[in-house]
Amino acid sequence: MQPVVHVAPESDRAIEEAITAAGGRIGPLADAEALVWLDSNPDSFPQLPDAVRWVQLPSAGVEGWLSRLDGKRVWTSATIAFGRPVAEHALTLMLAGVRRIADCARARTWTEPPLRQLAGSTVAIVGTGAIGGALIALLEPFDVDVLAVTRRGRDGTLPVERLPEALPRAHFVVIAAPATPATRHLIGAAELEAMREDAWLVNVSRGTLVDTDALVAALAAGAIAGAALDVTDPEPLPDDHPLWREPRALITPHVANPPVTLREDLARQVKENVARFAKGEPLLSPIDVEAGY
Repeated sequence: MQPVVHVAPESDRAIEEAITAAGGRIGPLADAEALVWLDSNPDSFPQLPDAVRWVQLPSAGVEGWLSRLDGKRVWTSATIAFGRPVAEHALTLMLAGVRRIADCARARTWTEPPLRQLAGSTVAIVGTGAIGGALIALLEPFDVDVLAVTRRGRDGTLPVERLPEALPRAHFVVIAAPATPATRHLIGAAELEAMREDAWLVNVSRGTLVDTDALVAALAAGAIAGAALDVTDPEPLPDDHPLWREPRALITPHVANPPVTLREDLARQVKENVARFAKGEPLLSPIDVEAGY
């Protein structure tokens, strides 16, 4: 089987080369059995012909797409493509926090900041999909104790109901879970209070998983050592927001997956999925509409 795949709303050389390398053929939407959609705005998504049986979306988070997904076809997210780059950014934020890089960068005189090391610490990772799983692999050389928290608590992980047990033990709490109604404000005032005073909160998922007001209060009170955030709520973070003035906050502007590498990473996922689609095999990163990710 040589599936016809349409790439839209614009052509992309890396994606199209991946499709043909996997045995697919580039064609118009009217003739397509699969669609690779590269625009992150759901409002621009087209009406699909009935013949389209698989749609590849461009993002890892799909909360904005759920109203458009149907049960007629398989929908896949880009979580595999996002996994390693976002995990690298999470590790960068962890090291920057524990080594007080932000404090040193802001300083205007020679200082002696209270540094610690990542090695030997306990890391709670909330969400062990592509990003969380990649982070666990990156942490192996540091000899850390990983507490993995997932929705159902399978394969040796803790179910999310037991998150309060993990928080007091963790030197780092890394948020890598999807944004769903159930995960909104997963980290709130009670969870921040349960964390260690020397713990860092790291969020590379979505800003809505953390109660921003509660976080601002916890940082101001010194309840935790710091927060390293690639995502915020609201986002973009307003210029006058107190998080910008908080010395314990380290913020990057949602850049964990650099655009310069995203298409290459996505192309590798598309290549694998086209090959699987041609053989009738399960696809990577299928979206569970009911679960919301």
